[in-house]
Amino acid sequence: MKRQNISSGATWEPIVGYSRAVRVGKHVHVSGTTATGEDGKIVGVGDAAAQTVQTIANIQSALEKAGAKLSDVVRTRIYVTNIVEWEKVGRAHGEVFGDIRPATSMIEVSSLISPEMLVEIEADAYITESKDGA
Repeated sequence: MKRQNISSGATWEPIVGYSRAVRVGKHVHVSGTTATGEDGKIVGVGDAAAQTVQTIANIQSALEKAGAKLSDVVRTRIYVTNIVEWEKVGRAHGEVFGDIRPATSMIEVSSLISPEMLVEIEADAYITESKDGA
């Protein structure tokens, strides 16, 4: 099967040696994604819910570049720096995934790459429908 690497253009990708997402066949794996805006700055500093919304938007962008959509997501992994914020993060995740209902985990970590980052999410998708409806 052909492998497709998807880049977000982040300066860290070539340094660390990763892709924003990788598609092989109908499977798409999205790397840990944060609330980084197009300008490279963190969106929603101090607001875990706002960061979750931006993070999911960034995941959606990566999925679309791979030919997938949010409804194809079968698994998410949510990393938070403060588990006390779980409900805000969970509600923001549920706004998007409430009907999709992927398998998920929420894990508290001591920190992320930048102290401004409160949330990081990974996603795995399985494309169930091609563009021609197959």
